[in-house]
Amino acid sequence: MTQTNRTALAGKTGTDLTLRKSGGHHVMATSLALAISGAMIGHLHAAEEEVNLDTLVVEDSGIQAEANPYAEEAAPYKARVVSDSRHTRDIADTPQTITVITKSAIEDSGKTELKDILSAQPGITLGTGEGGNSFGDRYIIRGYEARSDIYTDGLRDPGLITRETFALEQIEIAKGPSSTFAGRGSTGGAVNSVTKKANIWDDFTTVEGGLGTDEFQRYTLDTNKVLSDELAIRFNGLYTEAEVPDRGPAEKRREGALISGVYQPLDEFKVLADYYYSNSDDRTDPGVAINRATGEVDDDIKYVGQSGLDFQKTSADIFTLGFEWELGDGVKLENKSRVGNTQNDYIISIAQSGGLRTFSGWQENDYIGNQTNLTIDKFWGDVRHTVIIGGEYANEKTDGGNYTVTTDNGPLTMDPYNPDNNAWVGSTSRNDAISELELQTLSAYVMDTITLSEDWEVFGGLRYDQFDYDLYTAERTGRGGVIIPEASYDYNDGFWNGHMGVVYSPWEHGNVYLSWSTSSNINGGEADAAASCGYGGLCTDDAGNYAQAEPEQSTNWELGTKWNLLDHRLLLTAAVFQTTKDDVIEEGVDSYSTGGSLNTGKNRVHGVELGLAGNITDKLSGQIGAAIMNSETLESYDPANEGLPKANFAEKSANAQLRYQLTPAFGFGGVVTYSSEMFGGQPDAGANGNIELEGYTVYDLFASYRFTEQFDLRANLQNVFDDDYYTATYRGGSIVYKGDARNAQLTARYKF
Repeated sequence: MTQTNRTALAGKTGTDLTLRKSGGHHVMATSLALAISGAMIGHLHAAEEEVNLDTLVVEDSGIQAEANPYAEEAAPYKARVVSDSRHTRDIADTPQTITVITKSAIEDSGKTELKDILSAQPGITLGTGEGGNSFGDRYIIRGYEARSDIYTDGLRDPGLITRETFALEQIEIAKGPSSTFAGRGSTGGAVNSVTKKANIWDDFTTVEGGLGTDEFQRYTLDTNKVLSDELAIRFNGLYTEAEVPDRGPAEKRREGALISGVYQPLDEFKVLADYYYSNSDDRTDPGVAINRATGEVDDDIKYVGQSGLDFQKTSADIFTLGFEWELGDGVKLENKSRVGNTQNDYIISIAQSGGLRTFSGWQENDYIGNQTNLTIDKFWGDVRHTVIIGGEYANEKTDGGNYTVTTDNGPLTMDPYNPDNNAWVGSTSRNDAISELELQTLSAYVMDTITLSEDWEVFGGLRYDQFDYDLYTAERTGRGGVIIPEASYDYNDGFWNGHMGVVYSPWEHGNVYLSWSTSSNINGGEADAAASCGYGGLCTDDAGNYAQAEPEQSTNWELGTKWNLLDHRLLLTAAVFQTTKDDVIEEGVDSYSTGGSLNTGKNRVHGVELGLAGNITDKLSGQIGAAIMNSETLESYDPANEGLPKANFAEKSANAQLRYQLTPAFGFGGVVTYSSEMFGGQPDAGANGNIELEGYTVYDLFASYRFTEQFDLRANLQNVFDDDYYTATYRGGSIVYKGDARNAQLTARYKF
């Protein structure tokens, strides 16, 4: 292979030798140029050959100082790369379905909660619990539970909290089993939120204020200050409150802050740190119910909880510290550590059988995590290898309990169609923990992406996870007044996972790929569920065995193609996939108990996903996706489950967000979200055909006008036609999670 070919292959990483800058970006452009030159010089030294480099061109594009560093230039809806450095190639060259919602797409949509953004994406549905979404953000990706597969900046984020978007650069959704990257879980995929980072190349301050229907108000601040050539800090702040549209007095009150800093004494070395704080004080909408007589959702239910009783409070305090060190000659060392605490407390009341029924709970999570990656990007002989050697450590401690509710004015009768939301008089008290879980995990992995030629790349990875599981449950009263004695459960185990694949790129702008990947789920892996087997907690068989359970194993095959068009500003993707989950641990008769059947189930999901992101024309930008899937229970200890589809699973789903820039100042667009019907039931237990949620299509509109370079306005109208639609149902249909009614907001933004 010639040195010229080697240089061409190096360009397949996505590095563009044409840099573009705006007024104050000389430092950024110079730094990037030096970095690129340094990387190429490293390759030249390694090869000990001489080569002529192309001319570096610097052009003006008007890109904003606080622009998303991961997005494709001049294509705000298209991300070029994901933030996780272990994905060493551009998204267009990565053999996996990856959907990225950029900061621009998030802002245009007008959606401010992570759950609202994700639930609109193809192949993703919401899970729900008692009293609606009281378990915090809960997602089902490609039919598989993913509430523990949430990451922030590449580290697991296990807390049961409500997540806001005010401090995010982009949201990354990696579809399919990926335990090589993510560790345990990630059967259907994983979600990574990428936070805004301090930078040393520019000062800026952006303030936003929004007002709207349903007493909506929202205020944010984003400011980056360069303190020296080596040091900068950035602050993002949030305050917001609003009633749930058409469901008041159910309401949301949120505040949050992200403080980040960077210290870069050398071009090759930098230290990053951030502190994240969030606090929510909500009155959760308990939802509506399915009418047992008709089998239809009873939308006439107007009960939204009791003043002074119903609440949901979540909080987070999370500190992260890390460094990135370019050791030279294609070698890079990265490390990040995180210490965090999250809390989730709730009391939810529903009007049921003429009376008032309450659900309550609290969870507190303390965790420590560390991840270290060593990347070696070199030519070995005539073949380029990008090797990653890494390890992770995590310690999660989760305590959980409930509340005692005392009603002073006797048993309450409640008409859900004409409710009195101020009827309750009494007191509440937080009880001691009834479950205490500590889960420690130590992991090691190695990955390699091998560039064989300009047309062929192969990749593979292997990971081993060793964990220690220790769960204590206090004496408690079960159904029917049965006393469940205190118990302790502890075991340890380990598992291997891997991924392999090949990318063939015979065309200038497109490729085809084939990939294989696996994942593992441990017995009791959902930390919030303790010993409730049906909710992902620890399961035991009839003989009391639990440690003997093998990890659930999932395998995915994916065949796809990706096309990078229009000067890399439009990405088209298509993939067919099949995920098979073996050794499924199944719940028993009572979802709240530990009773279950170990490694007796098997299910499968297969389908096709299509995607488009970027600039369709010079003025039209879009992000469009669609998923058509089928699910089936293949094996079960209960023959009645076999052949059933998965619960809270939409066979067809689609989302399209389009923006048209009519003039340099004025742009407008809309969002269409579609989901086919779904059925209730527990994860991996098979859907209940008697509990059906109808499909829906929801339309949103938005428009923005820039008056000056500093000042602009954005208007959002959600659910234009004010349709009633339902995104999830509790297993029995007694609680149905309702989508927001029509609402509107106007947001002003000023940039200093």
